[in-house]
Amino acid sequence: MALPSSMAELLGRAQRVQTRLGPAADSASMVWHGWQPPPGVVRRDLPLVLLHGGSGSWTHWLRVIEPLASAGFSLWLADLPGFGESAAVPGGTDVDTMLEPLAYGLEQLLGSAAAGPVCDLAGFSFGGMAAGLLAAARPELARRLLLVGAPGMGMTAGRAVRLKGWRHLPGLEAQMQAHRYNLAALMLHDPKLIDEETLALHAINVARDRLPRRRLSQTDILAQALTRVKAPVAAIYGAHDPLYTGRLAELQTLLQRQCHGRLHWQVIEGAGHWVQHEDPGAFCAALQQAWP
Repeated sequence: MALPSSMAELLGRAQRVQTRLGPAADSASMVWHGWQPPPGVVRRDLPLVLLHGGSGSWTHWLRVIEPLASAGFSLWLADLPGFGESAAVPGGTDVDTMLEPLAYGLEQLLGSAAAGPVCDLAGFSFGGMAAGLLAAARPELARRLLLVGAPGMGMTAGRAVRLKGWRHLPGLEAQMQAHRYNLAALMLHDPKLIDEETLALHAINVARDRLPRRRLSQTDILAQALTRVKAPVAAIYGAHDPLYTGRLAELQTLLQRQCHGRLHWQVIEGAGHWVQHEDPGAFCAALQQAWP
């Protein structure tokens, strides 16, 4: 499937860097894409690292790259191990096996944290779990942490969104119908926003998912990790996120408790799980309110 034109155009302006998953010289690699603020824009003091959701890639942030760069953010977007262009961690099946490769990759990309944090860190959905666990395990790396639609809070057991399988379906049309259904069920609140670009980048992403049996999102792994995070934490969730239907107030209370009161909480009205794609303007405004 051809890349959507907006995706191809952004890729043409990106810096592409590969980092090794580990110190061995023959270690497999993960891929990062970077964008810098345009000329004349005052650059913020630390890069912003963005981690995508499950079955995704850097394209989960497609619609906020230019607005955030124009606001002065130097951006580095990972393809997490086992997704997009990045190799999987040997033997790895879930988020807990990505922490060392991520830390090692950030040190290769941004340098040692011996003199202080090397980035601000944000993660969407599965990437929110990765970001939170990394901030807990390696507190010297990130100055601030942003969770976007993150699971792993111990509140989603028995509430999994039922998605349709697609790999077994004969023909592209049937597969795309399944993708459209899944986007409406889990990712976007307004099905009218599932345009051809969104459908195409989703189809490309899920076809490259090599970690299909992830289960830790159904546990409280992130909630437990947050008690060990030293950085200030911000959270942005869609008002209609199907993972937390009717329970956002409960989620806010839980996050506040696990973060020892150091929480900046925001809800994007009218949006579902994939808030930064559904309402990029509101998302970027919320991020800059959290991190002025």
